[in-house]
Amino acid sequence: MLDSTPRFTALPHAPGVGYKAQHYAAIMHDPAPVAWLEIHAENYMGEGGRPIAQLRHLADRFAFSVHGVGLSIGGETPLDRDHLARLAKLCDWLKPASFSEHLAWSTHDSHFLNDLLPLPYTTSTLTRIADHIDEVQEALNRPMLLENPSSYLTFAESTWSETDFLAEIARRTGCGLLLDINNVFVSATNLGYSPQGYIDSFPLDKVGEIHLGGHDEDADETGAPLLIDSHGREVADPVWALLDHTLDRSGPRPLLIEWDADIPDWPVLAAEARRAEAALQRVPA
Repeated sequence: MLDSTPRFTALPHAPGVGYKAQHYAAIMHDPAPVAWLEIHAENYMGEGGRPIAQLRHLADRFAFSVHGVGLSIGGETPLDRDHLARLAKLCDWLKPASFSEHLAWSTHDSHFLNDLLPLPYTTSTLTRIADHIDEVQEALNRPMLLENPSSYLTFAESTWSETDFLAEIARRTGCGLLLDINNVFVSATNLGYSPQGYIDSFPLDKVGEIHLGGHDEDADETGAPLLIDSHGREVADPVWALLDHTLDRSGPRPLLIEWDADIPDWPVLAAEARRAEAALQRVPA
C-alpha cells in the first residue's frame, strides 16, 4: 500500500506533462523544467505491478493530476458505480492535487464508445451534468475540474453558449474548470468563431489547469479548414499565441503539455515544457 499522507495539495503554476512509462528513467534523472505530472485514471486502476510501483516513486517527487476519460459525465444513463469506485480508490491512495474529466459522453446503454462525443447545450443537459458532477465530487470527496471540448459541429437545439454553460455548471456544483487552449483553437477554426473572443468570455477565475496539445490539419468536403485534436505533435504557434492572450487575463496557472500519440523521446517533450515555462515567465506575478 502507498502512504496515504497527502504530499502535494495543489499543482504549481509551472509546466507539467502527461506521464508516459517510457519516460520514467529520464524524468527521475532530470525532469527540468517539469514540476508536475498527469496520468489518465483508467491506466492505473489495476492492482500492483510495475506501473503502480513507478507511480509510487514519482509521487514522492511530483504533484499529480488525475485526468479521467471514462466517466461519461454527459451521458444520459447513470454513472457507472463500479468505475467510480475504482476511480475513488485510485484517488484515495495517490492523493492527487487535481482530478478532471471532460464535458462529453461516451456510453450508450451498456456500451462504451472510444470517443468523447459532443452534447447540446440545453438546460436539461446542464441539469444532468451538474447532477453527475455532484455525484463524482461526493464519491471522491474532492472538487473536480471540467474540461471544455474540441468541437466539430453544433446542435440546433442548444440554447446556451459553451462558455455560459460551463460557467453555470461551475456555479451550481462548485467544480472548477480545465481550460484546454488547443481545444479552443480547434473548435474556433472548425466552427468559425474567434478563439480570442471565446477566451474573453470564459470564466477564467474558475480555471484550475490549462492544457496545451497538438492538432492535425485537414479540410472538409468544401475545402474549409478542419482541425483534429490529435495530441500527436508539437503545440502549434497560433495555440501558443492564444495561451499568451489567456495568461494576460488569467495570470499564471498550471500548464500541461499533452502528447498521447506518436510519443516522442523525452528531450522533445521537455522542449515543449520549456516553451510553456517561458510563457509563464512572461506573465506578471
